[in-house]
Amino acid sequence: MERDSQLELYTAVAAQLKEAHTRVRALQVPEGVRMALTRKLLVITAAAKHDLADTTRRLERFTTDLDEGRFLEGDH
Repeated sequence: MERDSQLELYTAVAAQLKEAHTRVRALQVPEGVRMALTRKLLVITAAAKHDLADTTRRLERFTTDLDEGRFLEGDH
């Protein structure tokens, strides 16, 4: 049972990561900003292999920043 819930969590995180990458590609921003956002997503993606809970928190924060347009304020 625990394995099934873990698999569901991985599947949900993977879907969220895919959506975040799609959103970043669609942004009308300078290429440097897009590259920085892509790098952040790659770091978040790599973290999923080691700490899914932390990945979930970081991805939620990243998505919130995208939603609120904070990506234009620079790296934070």
